[in-house]
Amino acid sequence: MNAIWFSAVSMTVIVALRYLAVSGIFAWITSYMRPGYYVGLGQQMRSEIIWSLASAGIYGVPAGIIMWGWQQRGWTRIYTDPNALPLWWMPVSLLVYLALHDTWFYWTHRWMHRPRVFKAVHAVHHASRPPTAWAAMNFHPFEAAVVGLFIPALVFVVPIHAGVLTVVLLIMTVMGVTNHMGWELFPKALVHSTVGDWVITASHHHRHHELYRCNFGLYFRFWDHVCGTDKGLSEP
Repeated sequence: MNAIWFSAVSMTVIVALRYLAVSGIFAWITSYMRPGYYVGLGQQMRSEIIWSLASAGIYGVPAGIIMWGWQQRGWTRIYTDPNALPLWWMPVSLLVYLALHDTWFYWTHRWMHRPRVFKAVHAVHHASRPPTAWAAMNFHPFEAAVVGLFIPALVFVVPIHAGVLTVVLLIMTVMGVTNHMGWELFPKALVHSTVGDWVITASHHHRHHELYRCNFGLYFRFWDHVCGTDKGLSEP
C-alpha cells in the first residue's frame, strides 16, 4: 500500500512541476514578447496557480495509482515494446487519443455551460479575465476530475505505447497553456490557414472566453464546425 501512495504522491509532484515549468516558460515568453501584458493581473494569476495546483492532485493521484498498477500488476493497455503491435498503430493511436479526448472535452464543456453547472463549477475557470499562461489547469475540483480523468480511463481500453502516451500528455499540456495565454503565439499565416481552420490556437479559444457560448473544443474545431458553435477567431 505504501508503494501505491508513494506513486500517487510522486505523480502529483510531477504534474505540479510540469504545470509550473510549462506555464512559467510561457508566462516568461509573454513578458518578453508582450511587456506589461499581465500587469494588474497579479491577484488573478495567484488564484489561477492555487486552483491549478489543486487540480494537479486530482490529476496526479489516480495517474500515480494507475502507473503503479501498470508496472506491478499489468493493469492498462500501455505497452513498451514497439513491436507488440503494428508500428502504424503508434501514430494512429496518437490521433485516436486526441480525437476521443477532444470529443469528451467538447461535450462535457458544453454541459458545463448550462447555467446551474456554470455557476457551481465552471465559473472558476472563467474568472480569468483575460486568461493567462497560468490558467490552463485553473479548474474547480469537479471540473478537474471530469477533464483530467478521461485519459487515465482511456489507457484501460485503447492500447498505446508509453512513448506515444508521453506525446499525448505533452500536447495536452502545451496546448492547454498556449491556448490560454490571452494572445496569439503562432503566426497569422498558420492561424488563418487550412490547418488553422481545424486546429485550435489561442485566437480560437480566446473567443470562447469573450463570448462564452461558442468555441468549446480542446484540440480541434471539428465539433464546433459540425454543431454550429464555431464563432471564428478573436484578435487577442
